[in-house]
Amino acid sequence: MLNILELHKQLVEVALPSGFEKPQGKLLAQLAKPYVDEVFSDALGNVYCHKKGPGKRMMFPAHMDVIGMMITFVDDKGFLRFEPIGGHSPAGLIGVTVRLESGVRGTIRADAAADVFKHGFGDVDVHDLYIDIGAESKEEAEELAPIGSVCMFDAPTTMGAGSTMIAPYTDDLCGCIALLIAMEELKDTQVENDLWFVFTVQEEVGLRGAKPAAWDVQPHMGIAVDVTRTGDTSGEIDGQRMQVRLGKGPTVKIKDSSVQCNPQVIEHLRKAAKENKIPYQDEILLAGGTDTAAVQKTRAGILSGCVSIPCRNIHAPAEIVDLKDVENVGKLLAAAAKIAL
Repeated sequence: MLNILELHKQLVEVALPSGFEKPQGKLLAQLAKPYVDEVFSDALGNVYCHKKGPGKRMMFPAHMDVIGMMITFVDDKGFLRFEPIGGHSPAGLIGVTVRLESGVRGTIRADAAADVFKHGFGDVDVHDLYIDIGAESKEEAEELAPIGSVCMFDAPTTMGAGSTMIAPYTDDLCGCIALLIAMEELKDTQVENDLWFVFTVQEEVGLRGAKPAAWDVQPHMGIAVDVTRTGDTSGEIDGQRMQVRLGKGPTVKIKDSSVQCNPQVIEHLRKAAKENKIPYQDEILLAGGTDTAAVQKTRAGILSGCVSIPCRNIHAPAEIVDLKDVENVGKLLAAAAKIAL
């Protein structure tokens, strides 16, 4: 069995944000190569891992891009202004350490004049924030962080209590690891379905990679892999709770903000879970979307669903997942791949 913690460390070390995914794409292609018949990329950078079969095509997308920031301006004192890549809570960025493409670290601070601590959490403006890399001049800062360069969270990948992992970018690097687990499970198995595991790009900025990938593959069924929120923390809002719990198994998505999954796919996944005694949870995500929606709306429409990894603190530097859930997502995908369409 693949070591999820070590794989996640490797992926986080090379990962870059949406639109710049080439480093993690290269690593994932290398990791997947022993398990499939062919691996190749397209113009956008999606990485296709094809295990050939005589039957109908199944596509399993998991996005390999992560959220981050792009440098937009360097002031005379060497402080960096930025725009978010993907969804961020600006107030939650204050004090966060980031890693620039050059390898230099910095910390996100707030303008004193903005007095952001007088505002509510949701009222902080990202344009009142800046990155301090310790530069002494504009010229030094521009050399290390030119306009258009990107940066991402710089936080450790470590074990928490029990079998939990606390790390940045489990969304959706853990989904990519689940695809690798599924490929490993199926390595020596001949299945009827024609299987396409795809590491997609630019999900965090509009589900941009999955749609052309699905257009190219033309699957009969698409099953995306992503993370989902949980309803087991003290931060839940009364009347808006989710049923999902950390450590209670993969989720079978029914609905989120972007998609209503096809009933045929929901039942296909439930059948695979029950027949293989894999614990699972039904999921209705109250806010958020996944590659599922892009796949479903491709060409004349594709039967689409999603398997999710329960995750706390999504889009924060310290997301929390349970490694048992990640492993069981991979097992559920493999089990679903074995059921002939």
